[in-house]
Amino acid sequence: MTARFLCVGTHHKTGTVWMRRTFHKFAEARGIPIIRIRPRSDPSELPATGPALVVNWASAFPRWLLDSPEARALHMIRDPRDVLISGARYHLTARTGNEKWLARPRPEFGGQSYKERINALPDLAARLRFEMHHKHKATLAEMLAWPYGHPHAVDLRYEDMIGDTDCALFRGALDRMAVAGFDIDGLVESYWTHSLFGGIADRGNRAGNVAAHIRSGRKAQWREALPRAVARDYAADYGAALVRLGYATDDTWVEDCPEEVAGAETAGAAPAARRHGT
Repeated sequence: MTARFLCVGTHHKTGTVWMRRTFHKFAEARGIPIIRIRPRSDPSELPATGPALVVNWASAFPRWLLDSPEARALHMIRDPRDVLISGARYHLTARTGNEKWLARPRPEFGGQSYKERINALPDLAARLRFEMHHKHKATLAEMLAWPYGHPHAVDLRYEDMIGDTDCALFRGALDRMAVAGFDIDGLVESYWTHSLFGGIADRGNRAGNVAAHIRSGRKAQWREALPRAVARDYAADYGAALVRLGYATDDTWVEDCPEEVAGAETAGAAPAARRHGT
């Protein structure tokens, strides 16, 4: 049976804006339905005929959909250590109109919102630890819950895709999925247009939600921006998850982190590493 549902899933701070714009803009231009699916959705929510773009930005697709011979899925993850750093930075300044959950008063924070609480903390280390045990914990659980190796899915890593300047990896993923109604050349063009190495390489071309979400997009930011004391805590809590996801083989990576991060007390400052004794 020919596949006609192209399912696209990411996780918070793993390239969601990039993938959303790539696929949404393509589908909108061609009149392809865009369906935001939920874990408890049923097949009646999908069109009976023709192609459809099916998205879930927590990659929480119903299993019946992933198992359907009419569906193919593209799923992207990112090094959780970089997800932690990116998330903590973003939640300090994010516009709550786009992220309503950030502004909601929370009893567990004494009536403060998530954004108010993280901003009230005294320094980078405290903010990272807060993020680590709240939003990041949930995001990491989503990544671990994905059925890696599913025959209908293509799993991608942000670290590979951010260097995919000739779009070969993306094109290869589309070729493997071969979903009817989704022109590969057109999707590759949209992918390049919305990439940091392509159409939005110039900061002046980033506007609105794109500018708010994207800071640098570099991989392995944790080597410069994750203080070693926080890294030790992270390894204690989530070291096994890093190994399971293929981002580490043990906890020795902690020693690659800086003892201090310069400018860390400033929310918008680009951190520069300062290792002990250098």
